[in-house]
Amino acid sequence: MLYSIYLSLFATPLIGPRKFVGLQNFINAFSDQSFWSGVERVALFGIIQVPLMLLIALFFAIVFDLELVRRGAGILRLIYFLPYAIPGVISALMWGYLYEPRYSPFDTILTQLGLGNVNFVGGNIVLASIGNIVTWEYVGYNMIILYVVLRSSPRELIDAAVVDGAKLWDIVRYVKIPMARIGLFLTAILSIIGTLQLFTEPEILSSFSTAVNTSYTPNIYIYTVAFTNNNLNYAAALSVLVGVITVVATAVFLGLNRLRQRRAGIS
Repeated sequence: MLYSIYLSLFATPLIGPRKFVGLQNFINAFSDQSFWSGVERVALFGIIQVPLMLLIALFFAIVFDLELVRRGAGILRLIYFLPYAIPGVISALMWGYLYEPRYSPFDTILTQLGLGNVNFVGGNIVLASIGNIVTWEYVGYNMIILYVVLRSSPRELIDAAVVDGAKLWDIVRYVKIPMARIGLFLTAILSIIGTLQLFTEPEILSSFSTAVNTSYTPNIYIYTVAFTNNNLNYAAALSVLVGVITVVATAVFLGLNRLRQRRAGIS
């Protein structure tokens, strides 16, 4: 980050030495619509995808923590974790071919059901398709974190609820979900940071979709500025801005969480 700040204060012309420009790169960045459109897109992506992914991960963590399935849940946990072990490039390529209209089994199924053709890499739906890939990759990772939190929590609370005659849904709602709160907090922070760094999945899908352009996400745009336009100094300024946005977004989430805890009387 410090080196990026240093680079951002200079400009390197095609001919001649590098020169000091101060904050000019940042001034240009604030009026760069290509960059800010990518920021808006990943913000929308995170608002929808992150809560959905964490809800799915919490569901599986709670299911695998149930006494009825815990003994045989080891292989199931491994199966759900496996997508995270697959490199992101491979996952994106695999889903890209599954989405591609000429090869997509989903398109065939929808057509046979009379629902018509759906272009999963089209401009109106490609962001949701990327969200599906990211969710598929990281549900297992987040599920493991939440499962470990549940397993490390005091079992006496659950035993006491059972003795008091609490039903399964009551135990989940009033015991397990509050117990998983610290795990949800951690996974939410990691997911916010990961969302703002979104790169691999849309970059790979750009080979399948004309809707994914060189400014689709902030990181893709920075990559293009640095290695296609050969403007490392401006790319460094944009990187610093992404870092600042990440810190601000995380701080806002932390502040909202603390406010909620104060209102609920949670220490």
